[in-house]
Amino acid sequence: MIHTKTFGVFAVALWLWITMVHARFIGGRGVEKYVTFSQNYVVKWGQGHISTLHSGKEVDLYMDQSSGAGFESKNIYGSGLFQMRIKVPGGNSGGVVTAFYLTSLGSNHDEIDFEFLGNNDGKPITLQTNVFANGEGNREERFLLWFNPIKHYHTYGILWNPYQIVFYVDNIPIRVYKNEKGVNYPSKPMQVEASLWNGDAWATDGGRTKINYAYSPFIAHFQDFSGLSGCYVDGRSDNVATCGSSNYWWNGGKYQRLSGYEQKIYEHFRKKYMNYDYCTDRSKYQSPPRECY
Repeated sequence: MIHTKTFGVFAVALWLWITMVHARFIGGRGVEKYVTFSQNYVVKWGQGHISTLHSGKEVDLYMDQSSGAGFESKNIYGSGLFQMRIKVPGGNSGGVVTAFYLTSLGSNHDEIDFEFLGNNDGKPITLQTNVFANGEGNREERFLLWFNPIKHYHTYGILWNPYQIVFYVDNIPIRVYKNEKGVNYPSKPMQVEASLWNGDAWATDGGRTKINYAYSPFIAHFQDFSGLSGCYVDGRSDNVATCGSSNYWWNGGKYQRLSGYEQKIYEHFRKKYMNYDYCTDRSKYQSPPRECY
């Protein structure tokens, strides 16, 4: 259980940091424009299980025993900052996975994942992150958040550039994956996707908890379809080298590493809220992978 006084101090620090970093990101993205779902995204699957609301400002994905649903960006990217506001399904959602991620096409794919793992009986939702490079994943890190993600919208972001991948929750860096010598690093063009699907083979209690469809439909909510700041890539080419240019703001110096204050917030968050790290799982790796050092 989180000590109330400690949480209060951390919450104030988070509020100050979110305010400061929000200004930084907005400064990079420029003037925010009203963007509807259909301008940047298309339905990928589960056409009968998706609803567009409020003149395209919100999309709900539905999941029942017949299907879930998913959508994808119209464009393919080679670097950028990608954000979405998400509220995940409530109630007894054990086995249900809500995902927001980047993924390449074809075999030996690259992928950068946010996955919300449903739960039952009021137990907290787990946020899992993962990185695939050249078809190889198994780089899971899991967190319990300082808020309840089923109650309100929160902003989840992925920074991907030639130097690092940073996972953000409300502009707080919670995970960093650096592009260092000897590390497998995502380099293929990727689309931005979101989905709601059946993960009960593994998602909750190691797959022991199955989806109870008596509580369906499960509904995931998505907003902010303007959050695509990226370098477009021709889908027929695997060359993303041009997307590493410093002319793109998300590749600039302040996005090549965490600042000193970002590092402090990052370390505090991980110490307090991370409950699984593949780097320390000796049942998976007898010796940690190169990126863990």
